[in-house]
Amino acid sequence: RFQACVYFASVFQAMSCGIHYLASVFMAVTPNFVCGIPGNVSSVLFYNSSEASLEDIWTVWTATENYIVVQLENGEIWELNQCSKAKREVSLDLAYEYKGNKSVFSCSDGFLYDDTKWKSTVVTQWDLVCDREWLAKLIQPTFMLGVLIGAVIFGDIADRLGRQRVIWFTSAGQFVFGVAVAFTSDYYSFVIVRFLLAMVSSGYLVVAFVYVTEFVGIKARTWASMHVHAFFAIGIMVVALVGFLVRTWWVYQIFLSIATLPFVLCCWMLPETPFWLLSEGRYEDAQKVINTMARWNKVSTPCKVAELYSVQHDGPVSGSTGDNDAPSAKKHNILDLFCNWYIARRTITVWLVWFTGSLGYYVFSLSSVNLGGNEYLNLFLIGAVELPCYIIACIGMDKLGRRNTLIPFLILSALICVLIMFIPQDFNVLIILANMAGKFSIGVAFGLIYLYTAELYPTIVRSLAVGSGSMMCRVGSVVAPFCVYLRSVWIFMP
Repeated sequence: RFQACVYFASVFQAMSCGIHYLASVFMAVTPNFVCGIPGNVSSVLFYNSSEASLEDIWTVWTATENYIVVQLENGEIWELNQCSKAKREVSLDLAYEYKGNKSVFSCSDGFLYDDTKWKSTVVTQWDLVCDREWLAKLIQPTFMLGVLIGAVIFGDIADRLGRQRVIWFTSAGQFVFGVAVAFTSDYYSFVIVRFLLAMVSSGYLVVAFVYVTEFVGIKARTWASMHVHAFFAIGIMVVALVGFLVRTWWVYQIFLSIATLPFVLCCWMLPETPFWLLSEGRYEDAQKVINTMARWNKVSTPCKVAELYSVQHDGPVSGSTGDNDAPSAKKHNILDLFCNWYIARRTITVWLVWFTGSLGYYVFSLSSVNLGGNEYLNLFLIGAVELPCYIIACIGMDKLGRRNTLIPFLILSALICVLIMFIPQDFNVLIILANMAGKFSIGVAFGLIYLYTAELYPTIVRSLAVGSGSMMCRVGSVVAPFCVYLRSVWIFMP
């Protein structure tokens, strides 16, 4: 009973990590746009389509390399491209083709955006198009850079100061920074606040995973640890749902951040893990937590820490406060993961799996909105397909073992990537199904590596090991958005 309450309280907040990691999929959308014009429009023309306003022409205008012709109320005729505009010197009848002289201008009057899908995004808010387009493409990579740094910093802090304090700080930080993002007044403050949000979100995910792993018994650890990721996947589904319902980016961000509030209000009640308390020599504090667990679980004879440790020490340690008798005075750092060749080889192998798992996971997730069809449904399905994949992963780990489950699913995800390249582009349903299958297979490998890493290292460096693995994973997630952008070079390059 005690472990179940602690577990569900902790993993609920993992949902908000999934929310913030994928929020930019819709928040940083670049809609159709053309150069702004100095005056009111009386009529619009695109090939054979003539409309009274620009809003009516967006559904017809699909090829972004073509221009739109507009006539102003004062009689001037302009040709509007995405990053330039041309004024026709001779204003004759409104026609699409024109052979006369034109004066070309830059987009000094701003831009006109298609707001049929999104009323406002960060791209339309700060005109992150044309020569500022690269700023929009940096939004997700800079967030993932914050995730990378947060994983290392908070993983290390959790080993030094305890899991509980980091969980308190990072969960409160997710709510505060999440709401603060919605009230940023310019692009640079937006990126900085999201960078801080990324750090605390990543810190929470790493430490919460170690936290529940140390509380849950060995018998249930596989299922419990894997379903931390299930809540992350639910967060992705929430992003798709809120994105469908709310079409203004700052309102969308506030709604997503409110999801974290229930946990922030109750997370102060979570106890420290007995494993960490024992590793720090705080035996009395560990005994108090164990006694609380015993009361909740109705265990009549709780274990005595003093009896467990009397074998390893000269005398009983029941009177120890941890001030003089702490066996773990040495502070550990990342070099301890390379203390000998055997451990170093293990660390390098684990890091490689973290990197490839993350790269595949985020490329499949971020590219889902570009597959055609309904982008909200696509993202929802990409999140939903993770739920059964963790069940398969748990069964595989219990029946086949960690390694024998990891290897085939990593290979399968690579084969699906090859298969996607042979599916014709107009077969939308097949492409979406193949992407879901790819996300399923990489999801098994990616979800499994958290528990596998935690089990391969001792308590004193466990958070550090998971944190450093998560750091490598974030290197993959920083590369992933750029990998998705390579579609503009060659559609199969990702």
